[in-house]
Amino acid sequence: MLADLAEDQATLGDLFDLDNATNERLRGERGLLPGIGMDELVFGVPNFRIINAAFTYARPEGSRFNGPERGAWYCSLEIETALAEVSFHKTVEYQEIGRYDDTVTYEALLADFTSEFHDLRGDARFARCFDPRSYVASQRLAEKLLEASSVGVIYPSVRSKAGTNLACFRPAVVGNVRRGDTWRFTWTGTETPRVEAGKSAAKRGGKPQRR
Repeated sequence: MLADLAEDQATLGDLFDLDNATNERLRGERGLLPGIGMDELVFGVPNFRIINAAFTYARPEGSRFNGPERGAWYCSLEIETALAEVSFHKTVEYQEIGRYDDTVTYEALLADFTSEFHDLRGDARFARCFDPRSYVASQRLAEKLLEASSVGVIYPSVRSKAGTNLACFRPAVVGNVRRGDTWRFTWTGTETPRVEAGKSAAKRGGKPQRR
């Protein structure tokens, strides 16, 4: 915590100012990001900071259906799919350092959607969008859809057979965000982690699970 680094209140204030200056969510909420305007973000609803963070913190290389300047809300229709997606992407980080020895706890977030999404399932025209090694085709499609006022896409998971994912392009469409169960991932020398449900875990169905 920042308080542990400060010798006095003045220094703590300076640390908070520095942290806020590099906080992408806060920058986005002040209209300082090129990829998304503050008029698109949400305020005053439960967990609005979590929603906004999904759209303001984009990976440098982007993700499957978003580029580096604008994020998206990614979720799965099944908890098993969400866990598989988290497992894959976290394991990639360990591949970069060549070490698989860690324990990480995640909390699922549940959300409701009532809008119509572009459905890419079972359509051969979009096969290149599901390349397990490349986001080039899918990011190009997402850019076109975003320009055409699309709210997002439903698509087959690349990491979980028969799983279904959703990528939402618009913060205002992400509804009723609330906390779900916790899950612990443990890597002990191999690329495949052990996944265990937390104490509050219980079977839930029908609601997209953010990862």
